[in-house]
Amino acid sequence: MLAMNPDFLLNLPPRIITHSYTRRDTMLYALGVGAGRDTTGEDDLPFVFENGLRALPTMAAVLAYPGFWQMEPRYEIDWRRVLHAEQSCEFHAPLPVEGTVRGELSIDAIVDKGAEKGALLRARRLIYNEADQRLLATVRQISFLRGDGGKGGGGEALVPLPPVPDRTPDTKIIYAVRPEQALVYRLSGDYNPLHASPAAAHDAGFARPLLHGLCTYGFAGRAILAAACGNDPARLKVLEGRFTAPVHPGENIEVRLWQESPQDIAFQVIVPEREKIAIDNGRARVALGEQTAGSTARLCS
Repeated sequence: MLAMNPDFLLNLPPRIITHSYTRRDTMLYALGVGAGRDTTGEDDLPFVFENGLRALPTMAAVLAYPGFWQMEPRYEIDWRRVLHAEQSCEFHAPLPVEGTVRGELSIDAIVDKGAEKGALLRARRLIYNEADQRLLATVRQISFLRGDGGKGGGGEALVPLPPVPDRTPDTKIIYAVRPEQALVYRLSGDYNPLHASPAAAHDAGFARPLLHGLCTYGFAGRAILAAACGNDPARLKVLEGRFTAPVHPGENIEVRLWQESPQDIAFQVIVPEREKIAIDNGRARVALGEQTAGSTARLCS
C-alpha cells in the first residue's frame, strides 16, 4: 500500500531538468495550441513562421517538463487518482525562440484535506536560460491527489483564486479546436495516452480522448495576447486558472474576458456546446503598451 510522506516530498532537493529546443519546436507548440488556423490573417504568423519568429509565453509550461513524475515509485503517490487542478505561470522575460533552458522542480506546498477528501500538492518549476542564467518563468502546478488524504501536509499556504466577476464579459473570443488538436499538442512533450488512444480514454472513464488541460490553457493565453497585449509576448506577465472540466478535440471553446484594472484581466474558458466551464477563476496580468501607459488598456475582440 502506498504511503505518501509529505515531509519527504517537501524536503527533496530541486530536481534539475535541462532541455534544448529549436525554432521548429517553438512553431510546433504554437500549432499545438491552435495558432495559424486562420491562414488569411497575420496575427498568428509571428508564432508559426520562421521569419520574425516569436515564442508564445505559455510555451513555458512545456519547457524543462519533467513528465508525469508523480507516478515514479519513490514518491509513493497514488498516481492513478491524480488530477491537474490549477496552473499558474509568471513570465519574467520573453522566451527565446531556441536554445537550452534549465528547470528546477521542487514541491513547496501540500494541503491535507482529510483521509476521504485527498490532498493538494503544488510543484514549482523555475526555468532559467542556460546562455545567461536569466530567470525566464516560474511555473506552478497544483495537483489534486485524490488517494493521498489523511497523511499530513506542510509548506507554503495556498491562496484560492478569486471568482470571475458576476457580470457580462467585456470580450468573448471563440476558437474552433481541431479534431487532431491533441495529437499535435502532445508532440510538445505530453505523451499521456489519455489524449490519443480511445482505449486509454475508455479505461480512465471517458468516452473518447480529451484535450490536454495545458492545451486549453495555451488557447486562453493566445486570447489574452490578442485582446490585451497586441500579440506582444513581452506584455503577458501572469496567467493562472483552475481546471474544472475537459475539452474534447473538435469542439469550440469560448474565452470570456473581464477587464478588472488597467493591468488585470479575469477570464473563463467555456465549452458552449455542453455549457461546461473548462477553466474557471482565471487571472491574467499584463503590462501596458506605450499607447495605453497611464490609462486602462481596453480589451478588443
